Amino acid sequence: MTDLRKKRWGRHFSDEEIADARDNGRLLTMEIETSHICNLRCVYCYNRSGQKKPNELTVEEILDAIRQGIELGVRRVIIIGGGEPLMHPDVMDIIGFLYKNGVGIDLFTNGTLITRDIAKGLYDFGVEPVVKCNSLRAEVQDLLVNTKGAFEKIHQGIEHLRAAGYPDDGHDLGIETIICSYNYAELPAMWRWARGQGIIPYFEMITFQGHAKNRQDLNVSVADLHALFEELQRIDREEYGYEWEGHPPIAALNCSRHEYSCTVNSRGYVQPCVGVDIFVGNIRHDTLKNILGTSPVVQSLRQVRRNIKGACKSCDLGGLCYGCRGMAYHLTGDYLASDPLCWRNPKHLQLDTGATRNDGA
Repeated sequence: MTDLRKKRWGRHFSDEEIADARDNGRLLTMEIETSHICNLRCVYCYNRSGQKKPNELTVEEILDAIRQGIELGVRRVIIIGGGEPLMHPDVMDIIGFLYKNGVGIDLFTNGTLITRDIAKGLYDFGVEPVVKCNSLRAEVQDLLVNTKGAFEKIHQGIEHLRAAGYPDDGHDLGIETIICSYNYAELPAMWRWARGQGIIPYFEMITFQGHAKNRQDLNVSVADLHALFEELQRIDREEYGYEWEGHPPIAALNCSRHEYSCTVNSRGYVQPCVGVDIFVGNIRHDTLKNILGTSPVVQSLRQVRRNIKGACKSCDLGGLCYGCRGMAYHLTGDYLASDPLCWRNPKHLQLDTGATRNDGA
């Protein structure tokens, strides 16, 4: 039995390394948005991605931000695009720079632009891709990204990655799946599909920001979220030999990023994470070190386990989990509040808004 109870989003780092980064103002990872541009129009997009924003960072400014991160201890960079990172004309140069500097690379991509050549290039640079895949049914996948034909392109991209060698001992491959009313019924089958191919499933709850704020039809009740996490937990324990505790916001993983990470968006603004989208400074006007070291928001989140409020503060999983700070922020206005959608929280919000689960588009 493999114990995943301490498995976290920053899975490459030990508890000691995280504590050192947290207590000494250092970083282990950083998230970089390359551009706001995207070729899909996801109905749940946190960033309302689409067209390129005015005054986005140049590639030189992106590389400078990464250099500053490396000076603060960054060992992995998560390229999240802000839109679709593979649409950035210099993304492979950015990836090559990271590779030459010995920095690990995670790439979050919708997968539609992955060709054989791109897949090989990613593999050669040691990139660990996570492909956004929300359904094994074309009609549901295309509905959720608001783009006809996306399903076919996404799965073609995954096949190109597999042909290039993913996944193997040195190259993880993941899928990122949002949990919503339209795919809820098929998620156990998707979990088995991913596990069966050695693909890491990142099944996560929607943060109510961006487009998702206006899409109550996507909602899944807290009771149904709890039931899903328990079912995925049972599948892993009985069929794959993995043991973990179920809690928001990501099945089988624990988020501790606020202790050692930050996000730099495509216009240079620094924020704690994509969920806590509070701008604490801009790398065009100050250094990353000074921004992080002087921000009260960042400093309070660095010690989130000590500063957290309500039920999360006394939860028996406090050593592993502090809930989703983005969910707390967008539903309560307080990024240190207890996670309002955690079934372990007796005051959790009920999202029974009249929407029902959908078995199709």
